[in-house]
Amino acid sequence: MRRGTGSGKSRQSEAGLLTQLRRPPGGRDARIMLLAQLLDRTGSGVWAASSVLYFTFVVGLDARTLGLLLGAGGVAGIAGSPLAGRLADRYPVRPLLIGCHLLRLGTVCLLLVCRDVALLLPVVALTSMGDRAAKTLEMLFATRVAGERRSTYQALYRSVSNAGYALGAGIAAAGLAVGTRTAYDLLILGDALSFLLAAALVRRTREPHGGGRMTAPPGGGTTAGPAAARSPWRDPGYLRFVLMDIPMNLDDSILNVGLPLWLVHRTTAPHAFVPAFLVVNTVLVVVFQLRVSARFTEPRQAAGAAARYGLLLLACCTVLATCTGGGAWTASAAMLGAAVLVTMAELMRSVSSWELAVSLAPRDARASYLGVAGMSQSVQKSAGPLLLTGAVMTAGPAGWLVLGAAVTGLSVAQRYACLRRLDTVLPAGGAADVQEAVPA
Repeated sequence: MRRGTGSGKSRQSEAGLLTQLRRPPGGRDARIMLLAQLLDRTGSGVWAASSVLYFTFVVGLDARTLGLLLGAGGVAGIAGSPLAGRLADRYPVRPLLIGCHLLRLGTVCLLLVCRDVALLLPVVALTSMGDRAAKTLEMLFATRVAGERRSTYQALYRSVSNAGYALGAGIAAAGLAVGTRTAYDLLILGDALSFLLAAALVRRTREPHGGGRMTAPPGGGTTAGPAAARSPWRDPGYLRFVLMDIPMNLDDSILNVGLPLWLVHRTTAPHAFVPAFLVVNTVLVVVFQLRVSARFTEPRQAAGAAARYGLLLLACCTVLATCTGGGAWTASAAMLGAAVLVTMAELMRSVSSWELAVSLAPRDARASYLGVAGMSQSVQKSAGPLLLTGAVMTAGPAGWLVLGAAVTGLSVAQRYACLRRLDTVLPAGGAADVQEAVPA
């Protein structure tokens, strides 16, 4: 029977991306939601690629003020995830998600008329909060609609998101090449339009069942252990997971901040290689996300992926620490290798963090639990760049080695802690079946 199951998973993993997108887990509603996410991320890609230049050349902010503005947005985003989870325990997900899209539609449009920093601060903060809340609600929607195939849906979600960001960055590049005030305004309106269209698509979906109760985790287990702790803030084991998950998201800051700055300041590689990092990342995620997710579909396998994340990040940090010498070609090849390694780590993180966040939470309070779990990405986005620029890169090659070793140690500890908690939330038979698939 296991051979038949493995063959089925193999056939499923070999199915093309377009085939999976036509028939995603969750059927019609999931297909509509993925299209909404593609539009959402396209708009977000437009804004991410143009926001710094807009605030610098159109609004006229200096570097210090711009840092304050973006930092405030990052801090506000931290509150978006738990707030969304709290509300989703009490209200339907669909109207909440529509509300997040409309909130961002309004705040992005306000950017066209706001020039004073005192007005921009709350606008940027609300936009960031709505963005993080929307991502948490999308995760809740997927967990309820896709059921046991949520890892496949997550793979499709990440592929669609990366494609959207890449498309948005391409649109932004065309606008930035023009460089006029009108071009910047059109980019902002394009971002706002993406939220309007996403809200219209979400309105066409049906409300996923649950009201705070999710579908059973793979293996049909029930959350008997920590179910009594209905509030995630009173569940030390889950809070420990969320805290340790923060460094399990550092690949994002390394890719977007660490690699470009290290290339520019510490290597002889040409600066034109910087855009290649995002190209490599986007292509690898779109091509391999489904295949990787097919190998880590069970909670204990996801715990194993967390340990692999640390090893891959250590390999990436080692490459960065040793690529400061040599010629331009050698440095370029090493930096591209580091981009590949950090993307592989991202693939491991994508199948571990989300699956474990769902599986470790009690079924009757997963909305609020997943809201708290979403804070790990928000905290990393705020603290990660500061860690890299203020400590790691200041220390030089040794800083990268220390970072890699620290994350590796934490990833092993995360795997051990998650396996122990899974012993209490999965039935004995289900735990034993999955345990065999955990990599040594």
